[in-house]
Formats: sequence, C-alpha cells, structure tokens
Amino acid sequence: MIYIIITSYNEPKATERAVNAFLNQNIPKPFKIIVADPFPEVKDFIKEKFSNHKEVEFYLDPGEGKSIVLNMILEEIYSENKNDIIISTDGDVYVNDIAIKEILDSFKDSKIGVVACHPVSINDRNNKYGYWSHLLLDEMNRTRKKSSSKEEFFELSGYLFGMRNGVIKEFPTQASEDNVIPRLFWEKGYKIKYNENACAYVLNPKNFKDWILQKKRNIKGHISLKKLFKDEIKRKNTFFGEALRGLYVFSYPKNIKEFFWGVELLFARLYIWFSAYYEVKFKKKEYKDGWREEETESTKPLD
Repeated sequence: MIYIIITSYNEPKATERAVNAFLNQNIPKPFKIIVADPFPEVKDFIKEKFSNHKEVEFYLDPGEGKSIVLNMILEEIYSENKNDIIISTDGDVYVNDIAIKEILDSFKDSKIGVVACHPVSINDRNNKYGYWSHLLLDEMNRTRKKSSSKEEFFELSGYLFGMRNGVIKEFPTQASEDNVIPRLFWEKGYKIKYNENACAYVLNPKNFKDWILQKKRNIKGHISLKKLFKDEIKRKNTFFGEALRGLYVFSYPKNIKEFFWGVELLFARLYIWFSAYYEVKFKKKEYKDGWREEETESTKPLD
C-alpha cells in the first residue's frame, strides 16, 4: 500500500491540483491519498471534486501544526509491513508525472528508509526573490546529490519525501518533520537517498517579509534539534555549513545583476541566522509547530 499524505491550509484550488498530480500518474500498487486540512469548507470542496475517486480521503486537521496531524495520521496507517510506503507533501505544491515511480524505485534497496525529493522553484528568475529561490534550491539539489552518493546523513525537504512504514510510529514535534524524521531513520540504521527526478514544484516568497518568516522558522527548527538529540550528526544546514556553501553565489550568476542579488542574499542569510538565534536565546521565541501562525501570502499559488 502507498499512502500519500497532503497537508494543506485553506488552499482548495492548489490542493485540488496537488491531488490531480498524483491521480494522473501510473501507480503500480494500491494507494490512498489523504488530504489533511483544518477547514471544513476545504473538506466539502475536496469531497465534491473527487467524489468519483475512492482513493481520495479527507482528514480534518485539528489545526495544531503540521507535525501534529502527521503524527495522528501515522498512528492510524502504521503497519509492520516495511514495503508499505508513506509519501508526504503539501497542498501548495505539485509533483511531476514520474514522482511516484522514482520514489518507489528508490525503495527497491531495502536499506533505504527515507527518500528525499527535489524541490523546484516556479518563481520567475528575473527578479531578486525569484533568483534567490532558484539559487538556494539549485544549491540544495547539488549538495544533496553529493551527500546521497557518499551515503552521508542529510535532511529532507517537507515539500516532498517518502519513507517506509513500520519503522517509526511517531516523531517529536519540537522541530520540523523534515529535520527529525531522517534522524530517526538514520539512528535505526537506514540510509537516506536523494532522488533528483522526483520533483515538487514550489512557489517561493516574493517579498522580504514573507522570505524572513519562512527562512527564520526553518532555522529555529534546526536550533531545536540540539535539544532533541544529544549525539551530534554532521549536518549541512548549519551556520558554518551555509557559510561554506555560500561560495556558490559567485559561480551561479549569469549576469552582473544576478551577481549583486547573490551578494545581497549573503547578507540576508547572515541577518536571519543572527536574528533567529537572538530570538531563541534572548526572547525565548523558539520553533513552534503551529500551522502557519503567520501566513506567507506571496507563496499561495492559486487561492
């Protein structure tokens, strides 16, 4: 059985597109698509749109956070069959037409516990924030391919990933699921694989306010990991790791305008790292799993 969990937040049209992106694929095993959303009107919309698809179900999210509802669903679908695959994605992204095939192919190796997929920016590269999204996601793609080929530890992207059932029943919610889940599998002796061909198309922030909200929350999630796991695993998403990878901004530009945007990005990343650490240490504003407590309006693709 393949379980596809789509967590959404009052974005019915985008979620409809996300569901159709899976239904339009040739899925070789029995599957179930579970849409989780805290808004009853989205439930009505999804049930109406997919009334002819018994594979599509709706799960009313209590609205306490993405990790909370994922844990609730994991508890319900848990089985000892490690050939059952769970795929997690978001309602505001959509996958390419070979995503399922690529994810399943990666799990043919029984040592693979988690499959990280490839976020692709759909923003226009011809403006600063669009350029930042392409640079950061392309650099992430390059880094994860390298780590995967070396069989090193690396983290996932919550936009799209797969994992085996029967390994974990739940995970801590003090950090985001894409940080915590690979760590739990790694501790149990499983490998993490990156599949560049399984893509999730993502609309990224279009202004500085939304960009800060999104990136700062991610950094706070990484900071929280130190409280959850005492033994240290060499991670890429650290301040010093980013500093080293920041050299990519000098090789990525195609023109002088992009070069200066890249330099601005270095200072912006430096600002949000110090800002996030300051808020956690001195203001006690730590990572919270609240599902979009502060919405990033510019990342809504259709609704």
